[in-house]
Amino acid sequence: MIRLLRLLPHESRNAAIQCQLFNYTLQDSGRRTHPYEALSYVWGDLVNLESISIGGYELPVTQNLYKALSHLRHRSIDRILWVDAVCINQYDTMEKERQIRFMAKIYAQASCVVVWLGECADNSDQALEEIRVAAGGKKSSNQSNLTMIHKAVSSLLQRPWFRRIWVLQEVAAARHVLITCGSAETDGYAFCSGVSLLDFYNNDLDLQSLVRSVIYLIREAIFRPGYATSESGELVDMYHTREATKLHDKVFALLGMSSDDLSKASLSSRYEDPWGKLFQNLTKFLLCDKISTETFGDKQITLIRSKGCILGRVSLVQSDITQGGSQGVEIIFNSISRQMGYKEGSSAHWTLHSLANSIRKGDFVCLLQGASKPTIVRLHDDHFDIIMIAATPPEGMLKLSQSMKPLFRNFLLIWDWEKASREGLKTSWGKLPEHGRLQ
Repeated sequence: MIRLLRLLPHESRNAAIQCQLFNYTLQDSGRRTHPYEALSYVWGDLVNLESISIGGYELPVTQNLYKALSHLRHRSIDRILWVDAVCINQYDTMEKERQIRFMAKIYAQASCVVVWLGECADNSDQALEEIRVAAGGKKSSNQSNLTMIHKAVSSLLQRPWFRRIWVLQEVAAARHVLITCGSAETDGYAFCSGVSLLDFYNNDLDLQSLVRSVIYLIREAIFRPGYATSESGELVDMYHTREATKLHDKVFALLGMSSDDLSKASLSSRYEDPWGKLFQNLTKFLLCDKISTETFGDKQITLIRSKGCILGRVSLVQSDITQGGSQGVEIIFNSISRQMGYKEGSSAHWTLHSLANSIRKGDFVCLLQGASKPTIVRLHDDHFDIIMIAATPPEGMLKLSQSMKPLFRNFLLIWDWEKASREGLKTSWGKLPEHGRLQ
């Protein structure tokens, strides 16, 4: 059972916003979509709130949501929406935890996911028009001012929506996406096609990483048979640097997109659990229960002690911008890898998803004791940094046999979501023990 919002019509955009809430049951039948739209937006600052009327009661909402509803309201007919800030009782923690588990399904079964980027500013109308024109295979109608166009598109793509963690789940589940900015709107697939063809932001690596991952998810909407098609390890490796109001949201948002069975993983959507406990549970779920983990308050860093072995080294890295920025890596294997079907000194090509931290030549592929997948790490002084916690190798790669136990040795690894300086780590923890060095 969920709630839906009936946004009542008005001819004047400046009129007070009148709404109604009603209960609705999502069906598990063969119907692909339901008669409502789901809003994807950034909440914005919780100051200078506006009020909307719901059945005669005043509910405070952020200015960004108020402006979105003002623009989305029809002049003559009701509009049925699902909006998290209104349809979930934000003052009831237990309800929030229950509803979070349904969010991927809510967005997957919506007739459309409406992306609200904000009000018109910095020539955003022109930016959307140029993106639409590019998607149609035409040249800009304003060739005399391409600099202004590029600046307007770049400004649009740097809006906060592209940086938030929850939007990933929302567009990853969508069957149809509509991009709106002020009164301008365009189809999600056309938006992705136009941005990809313009592709003028190659020199801005941060913007490139943010935009391409979201564009890839939106573009796939029209081909999507359902939601939750990626493994949790892949999602965490790709998106953990995204922004969230609460640290817990970084985990809950990504797990909501996951195809893994999380029922036994101690990863339920409980905000009362300390962040450190949640991060430790996530780390053990992605690796194995045998590892020893240590966290540090609200820091997004975990220290991992485990046994493991080095399988090989990355010798070449190539990016594929046509596949959402995926990376092709060549791995040269050592003698340990013979039991996995590789000869010493042989190489293999792996295609891996685009990561929050890019793989580099010289990184190592290791397997921790009890883990089902290799981990890609980078040697740093007296420990290894985790670059990719769960790498999916090509099919046919064999698991290590139990006879390899004597080859395992102590590893010290750091999984750092904050990209904290190593000097800061040494100041906080002192000299780390030399368990992770290569011999």
